[in-house]
Amino acid sequence: MSTKADILLGLQWGDEGKGKVVDVLTPHYDLVARFQGGPNAGHTLEFDGEKHVLRSIPSGVFQGSGKKNIIGNGVVLDPVLFRIEAEELIKAGIPLRERLIVSKKAHLILPTHRLLDGALEAAKGDAKIGTTNKGIGPTYTDKISRNGLRVGDLLHSGFRSRYEALRNRHFGILKSIGAKDPAGDADFAEMERTFFDAVEYLKGFKIVDGEFFVNEYLSEGRRVLAEGAQGSLLDVDFGSYPFVTSSNTVAAGCCTGLGLAPSRIGRVFGIFKAYCTRVGAGPFPTELFGAEGKAMAERGHEFGAVTGRPRRCGWLDLVALKYTTMLSGVTDLIMMKSDVLDTFDEIKACVRYRISGKETDRFPFDVDASIEPVYETFEGWKEDLTRKHEESELPAAFLRYIKFIEDYLRIPVTILSIGPDRTQTILRKGFAL
Repeated sequence: MSTKADILLGLQWGDEGKGKVVDVLTPHYDLVARFQGGPNAGHTLEFDGEKHVLRSIPSGVFQGSGKKNIIGNGVVLDPVLFRIEAEELIKAGIPLRERLIVSKKAHLILPTHRLLDGALEAAKGDAKIGTTNKGIGPTYTDKISRNGLRVGDLLHSGFRSRYEALRNRHFGILKSIGAKDPAGDADFAEMERTFFDAVEYLKGFKIVDGEFFVNEYLSEGRRVLAEGAQGSLLDVDFGSYPFVTSSNTVAAGCCTGLGLAPSRIGRVFGIFKAYCTRVGAGPFPTELFGAEGKAMAERGHEFGAVTGRPRRCGWLDLVALKYTTMLSGVTDLIMMKSDVLDTFDEIKACVRYRISGKETDRFPFDVDASIEPVYETFEGWKEDLTRKHEESELPAAFLRYIKFIEDYLRIPVTILSIGPDRTQTILRKGFAL
């Protein structure tokens, strides 16, 4: 009997804590599949007193017992960063070559993609969008313009000549925008050498037709968990454009990023923080600029897992959350980092926007407009949630906050994270998989 793939994705501007949740849920699945994004997205997992940051590799690799992980075709993969990440995991004792598979149709990030990323961002001047300079945007641009190179191309003898043709095309673009010409540059020559060494390393992993692999798992009755990167408000179509990523981070991205029909999608787990954060530029209606925002950043250790950049912090935005849960058909809500708010006397949640004197509960087209958030205020729980083990131990004020969120969104909060470790997780409402 065939099964359906469940999806796990972020509902805000990324950094919601997806890595930990995948690690908690993985024991219930046979395959964890990453369906979009690149190495600009870091998933942090903490257990047994150690911290691990994954960039391109699915978060299920820490689970054994024959479980598999696949990097899907919707991902853009940097062989150099992949090698560094893989070697760190293998050094930590993870039998990665047994557990990880790569789709042939995943696109490759070239050294010149990274150069283009930095040069194009610099050329925008004051209109910068806050790219991580990992080459993500230029790689997706080549994918859409039908110029890209894919992992499967590595298996063909003509790869080097195809690489050089695309590299030279990038040289021309760099020259046209007045950037430094890397041709003949010793540093770039070293980048290329490192790239081709990493390409050979990547070829040592099992490379498959990912769409067939995933669909066969489902047809055989095995369970698949699709893992998204970044957050729904960074979706290239529905996010706070142009301050977005270059892929579809909502549930629809799972279908195109793995080759799954919509009818093969089951539950959609939507992850959000008990407050909001954002890295880099872009609109943020509930951002806090005073002591409260600073306290959230300090208590939540709000610094990017990959970039190290400090995250902007603010109150929970239920208008935005209602929008992203609608886009992905979220069936289960997972609330992260509730413990960060333990010390606050009052907790706020935005329930409407006031734009040009009119109130709305709809996420607007022009998110960069002057938006005044309208808040509901709640009594703080003022207890250490990290010491709780059961739902019955949770403070009444905290449970009221959760109930309000559930009523507003009409979706149950089924999992609570009350600390960074995998053990600091409470499953609610008879949650079962």
